Amino acid sequence: MGSREQHTDDHLTSTAHEGESGRHGFHPQQFVSIVARSSSRVSSAVNLLWPFVVVAIVLNFATDAHLWIFATSYLAMIPAANLLGFAGQEFARKMPKVAGILIETTFGSVVEIVLFVVLIIKHEPEGGEGEGNGDEGNLIPIIQAAILGSILTNLLLCLGLCFVAAGVRKHTQNQKFHAVVSEVGSGLLLVAAFGLLIPSAFYSALKTETVSALHEHFTKDRLDNDIVRISQATSVILIIAYGLYLLYSCTSAHSLFDEVIEQDEHQDADHHEASAGPSLIYYSGFSSNNSQDMLKPKLTMTEALVAIAVAIVFVVLLLIILVGQIEPVVEAGVPDQFLGLILLPLVEKAAEHLTSIDEAWDGVINVALYHCIGPSIQTALFNAPLVVLVGWALGKPMDLNFEIFMIALLVLSILVVGNFLRDQESNWLEGSLLVVSFGTLTTER
Repeated sequence: MGSREQHTDDHLTSTAHEGESGRHGFHPQQFVSIVARSSSRVSSAVNLLWPFVVVAIVLNFATDAHLWIFATSYLAMIPAANLLGFAGQEFARKMPKVAGILIETTFGSVVEIVLFVVLIIKHEPEGGEGEGNGDEGNLIPIIQAAILGSILTNLLLCLGLCFVAAGVRKHTQNQKFHAVVSEVGSGLLLVAAFGLLIPSAFYSALKTETVSALHEHFTKDRLDNDIVRISQATSVILIIAYGLYLLYSCTSAHSLFDEVIEQDEHQDADHHEASAGPSLIYYSGFSSNNSQDMLKPKLTMTEALVAIAVAIVFVVLLLIILVGQIEPVVEAGVPDQFLGLILLPLVEKAAEHLTSIDEAWDGVINVALYHCIGPSIQTALFNAPLVVLVGWALGKPMDLNFEIFMIALLVLSILVVGNFLRDQESNWLEGSLLVVSFGTLTTER
């Protein structure tokens, strides 16, 4: 079996046993069967929404019923995002463990990245930039709300539901998790919040100076231009920070993350039934029982890539349809901030949230926490800065000038979550409080 060091070396290059399908190429019947089964019973049930994909596409090209098109495309996004998440999960199984988790998290954010890019492409600067008052063609307020909404949805709603699921399953004891997940995650989120705060603080401090007689040359247009430049510089710095985080996760932290994953492998409720024979599977320096999960049919590498391609096509098409209906929906009375802060983050993260909650229910709390905190880190350090740079390249000024109230809410949420994670234990009460905190967002907007 070799030494632990040898297993760790193999960890960098070998394929996980869970990813071995025992097949090669593309087999349509098995492909459809495995995709329909998805990663869990809940994810499998989501596939019942696939007819809405057809309905949304037909309605978009055949009618002008904007509200119906928005509603059907909104529901259709859930199975499409679920397919992308499952395909990313299957692809990640072929990779080393830590790299696999990072890849899976990245695929989970593809929907969000596409959404932000489609929104910035559809944005019309002539519609009014500035403070973002919902003028026609101005999608900046929705993008900004979606950025913060995505982070808050993961930290409050998804993490809270994970705590509730784990607490209900093991109601007689608190769920324990590894310190590295909370320490690294909370630290990076605070750094990201600090970066996102800079343009907003700069704007709030100087906006009164634009009307002062002593600063007649410091106009609002100049301030807005300065905010855009500061946002662009901040975005570059945040993306560099994200690159350092990936470097740390994929190199120096391998042994640490191996320990975290090992802890979850032994707690996984799906590992309690071994296959025929007492053999153990050794991987990455630790052992675990050959579980039911490892016996499930897997996609081949080719099938995983096909599933990813199909899912991305549907996601892009549905998001274009969805974004195209935003203005009629806002005109119908739905506030643009509520649309960006609540509705869009919920649909774009639905599949990933289902996966995280299922993992928490099975006792894989560390991976569940990573699937809550990891996407929040990626949104703050990469996705949000990326849309600023894309807007820069397209000549559509996009800034990170959020409302101070929203930035304060983000910082408070990070501090609350960090406080709950500090003792390395969770229970259903803490989870319920996080969900209630998210519920207050729906009443505020």
